[in-house]
Amino acid sequence: MLIVDLSQPVHTGMQVYPGDPEVTLTTVATVVEDGYQVASLHAGSHTGTHLDAPLHSIPGGRAVDAIDLSRLVGPARIVRCTGRAPRETIEWSSVAEQLEDLDGVAMVLFRTDWSEHFGSERYLEHPVLAAEVARRLLAAGITVVGVDTLNPDATLDNGEGLPFHTVFLGADGVIVENLANLAQVTWDRPLVSVLPLALAGTDGAPIRAVAMQPDA
Repeated sequence: MLIVDLSQPVHTGMQVYPGDPEVTLTTVATVVEDGYQVASLHAGSHTGTHLDAPLHSIPGGRAVDAIDLSRLVGPARIVRCTGRAPRETIEWSSVAEQLEDLDGVAMVLFRTDWSEHFGSERYLEHPVLAAEVARRLLAAGITVVGVDTLNPDATLDNGEGLPFHTVFLGADGVIVENLANLAQVTWDRPLVSVLPLALAGTDGAPIRAVAMQPDA
């Protein structure tokens, strides 16, 4: 089976959403001194490649450990929308042709290749998805969306709130952010897993996202 890792590695000092808890990964026991090795991890629930549960922006929304896991593993459609300008809005009209015939598709992942800028200030200037994209996907029965950016909504100078989050999470959808390596998925209908840590009652959780080609 061919497997492509779609996750950003978690490490001390890695980039996080502005204002989120900083990440520290520290060795607290070693084999030489203690007979075993253990690390301490301090991080926010939206560290690295992670899943936004409805609770993230919807009062009373579903928590991450209440999401049906069967929704989070299945065939994916990867939408290519590369070459976008910083902060450009990706409108439905520009991706509609790639989103025809979604029967049997469990999730839609948007590939901008902005993940190449992860860890830099430029990563904050990512393209954004129009709220209409959220509405159209929900109408087509898609309730899991992923992006290779920090946010489907604007991160910098965001005076408009979180319109994509509001529509998509408000309909009990889930959003995966900070995906990586989507360019390495070169086959149609990859089997994708975006299973989160079972952080009880929380608004989100890190995931180890992977794309698989079972018959490779």
